[in-house]
Amino acid sequence: LSLDFVLQDQCDIIDKHTQSGLDLVEKYVKFVKERTEIEQNYAKQLRNLTKKYSPKRGSKEELECRFSNHQAFLDILNEMNDYAGQRELIAENMMINICIELTKYLQELKQERKTHLSEAKKAQQSLEGTYKQLDNSKKRFEREWREAEKAAQYAEKTDQDLNATKADVEKAKQQAHMRTHIAEECKNDYALQLQKYNKEQNQFYFTDMPLIFSRLQDMDERRIKKLAQGYILFADTERQVMPIIGKCLEGISRAGTNVNEKNDSVVLIEQHKSGFERPGDVEFEDYSQGINRASSDSSLGTPKGPLELLGKNRNKTFRLFNKKSKSVDTEGFTHLPPEQRRKRLQQKIDDISKELQKEMDQSEALGKMKDVYEKNPQMGDPASLAPQITQTAQNMERLRGELNKYESWLAEAGGRGDSIRYSTHSLNNNGAHNPNSPGAISDDTDSSQAIYTEFDDDFEEEEVAAPIGQCTALYNFPGSSEGTISMQEGEVLSVVEEDKGDGWTRVRRNNGDEGYIPTSYCLCNKQSITFI
Repeated sequence: LSLDFVLQDQCDIIDKHTQSGLDLVEKYVKFVKERTEIEQNYAKQLRNLTKKYSPKRGSKEELECRFSNHQAFLDILNEMNDYAGQRELIAENMMINICIELTKYLQELKQERKTHLSEAKKAQQSLEGTYKQLDNSKKRFEREWREAEKAAQYAEKTDQDLNATKADVEKAKQQAHMRTHIAEECKNDYALQLQKYNKEQNQFYFTDMPLIFSRLQDMDERRIKKLAQGYILFADTERQVMPIIGKCLEGISRAGTNVNEKNDSVVLIEQHKSGFERPGDVEFEDYSQGINRASSDSSLGTPKGPLELLGKNRNKTFRLFNKKSKSVDTEGFTHLPPEQRRKRLQQKIDDISKELQKEMDQSEALGKMKDVYEKNPQMGDPASLAPQITQTAQNMERLRGELNKYESWLAEAGGRGDSIRYSTHSLNNNGAHNPNSPGAISDDTDSSQAIYTEFDDDFEEEEVAAPIGQCTALYNFPGSSEGTISMQEGEVLSVVEEDKGDGWTRVRRNNGDEGYIPTSYCLCNKQSITFI
């Protein structure tokens, strides 16, 4: 019995220990789940934050991304969005590799533990049942043996009794013999039950229970090992994305390094450069001498006074301060400063040229398709393409007209060459004419028509610019921008148009190539410059 109590005590300890281990696995799974929820909420908040501060499409903030400090902030938002994605990946991997995996393994352990404990309980109940049978057999043997002793004593007493008949003596002896026989049978049964119990008890303590305890031990050790792997995965899951997170942080640092304050200033200047000429000094007007205050327009080097600026040229020079305007020509962009107008006109020409090129490609494709239909009538009717061909031709004619119109406006805007030279589709980086470009279609027009540079009614007409002097290149200039021309250090060029305050001088080579170069990159011989 003491062994049974010891065994029962050990079973209770093992039961509590294994249950405590399963509770720990379940607790760790809950911990990781809450961690994944924190990661998901963190990633969601980061995404909402980047969305909140990201510029909307077409907004003013998006247009300001041309500045490096604005673009750097946009890059930081993009990197933070990627960083949020990595936090989501951490949560997802933890949920799959730890929570789901351990939950599934936990269910298997619970079932295995239940099986082992059930086997131990059955073995113990079987041993207890055998012991009860042994105890009952023992008690029966004890009871029957006492009855046999009583029967033997009664038979002996009857045999010695002189008054007892021979039949009574014989009956008493038979009763004693029967009781003795029954007692012997109970003794044998008790011996068999004792042997059976001892064998089963030996099997229980030395084979069955050690095997069950060994299985429970193996199960618990496997649980501990699996849980330890879950602990390691908790760190490895985040460590796996650290290189990408590091790249995100490097991208943020690189965004700060790419900020160029000088370039931002240049971009702002180029964006809002007006191209207006600076007013000259105000002349002294001596009323006492009766001097004619009207200055000659043809005199060179005589600065224009404020009266002329407010009179003849005020619509041009002081347009920035004129808030009220009767009519604004938005199509020709005349409401813009000269430099901004040239940029907008050039952009419009580029857009029209692209559309024209598409129409020309479509027209060529329709022509090829028509030829195929004519050669192979079974493939289609050539007449069915007539409406499309007609419409394409009309579109091309309309776009050519618009292109000529905007090229003439561009020539008026600043005197940067004729329309064909200034078009990006008919001008390479060195200013050479490209006959295959869409802009070259103006050659089909009447070449005898002179292109004049026309200003408002208050300005005089000018002829095509002629050389007014020479300049020498101080540095190499690649001329990669549209409308510019490349030059080599020491190269001598003809000056066609002086710098009007925008930092550019228009020059021409002997072969006829024209374009703009930075004024600070050349040395002009002003003594040889004459004005027409």
